[in-house]
Amino acid sequence: MASSNSKQALLLAAVACLASLASATQWTVGDEGGWRARLNETAWTDGKTFTVGDTLLFVYPKEKHTVVKVGKNAFVACDLSANLQLGNWTSGSDVVTLDQPGMAWFICNKPTHCLNGMKLAIDVVGGTSGPAPMPFPGVPAVAPSPLVRFPFSDLAGPVPDLAALAPAPAPAASSPPSAAVRCPVGGAVAAAAAVVVAAALAL
Repeated sequence: MASSNSKQALLLAAVACLASLASATQWTVGDEGGWRARLNETAWTDGKTFTVGDTLLFVYPKEKHTVVKVGKNAFVACDLSANLQLGNWTSGSDVVTLDQPGMAWFICNKPTHCLNGMKLAIDVVGGTSGPAPMPFPGVPAVAPSPLVRFPFSDLAGPVPDLAALAPAPAPAASSPPSAAVRCPVGGAVAAAAAVVVAAALAL
């Protein structure tokens, strides 16, 4: 049976994931105008801060446009080559999760649409980490063992065998999950957190 500390660590991971979901923002690309030609001339991104975990909602007439994630070079050149696509959405109401920091580039790959300004470049910043969690009531903090020093220089005779003096090692125990839990983002966060909570309660 897992220890109470392991259960607490799992529950903390679930809480962190749910908090990430609650703080995420969904941005409707182009606002009321939606995903359209000459979007790159509207300064739609000005004043907005896009964070890992946020989502972009692309709304457009289905089959008339697409949303394609590409690299910088393909974005600049409006290169529609299929082998350069990093993601492709065609539903007309596409939700794209921003899952990593850095620049992200999107275009419409219908002929001439990208050249007519149907393209979007955004800068995604990493999520800020919150304060360290408070310890659970009743769970004492474990201090590291002090270093034992032996005044061998004051001993007469041979130096004792350190291996014989050292205490027997404690049985190995499974390490609790790392506090640095990278949560899933977007719509998968709630499902992942629910699985974590269920697993913790079942232990």
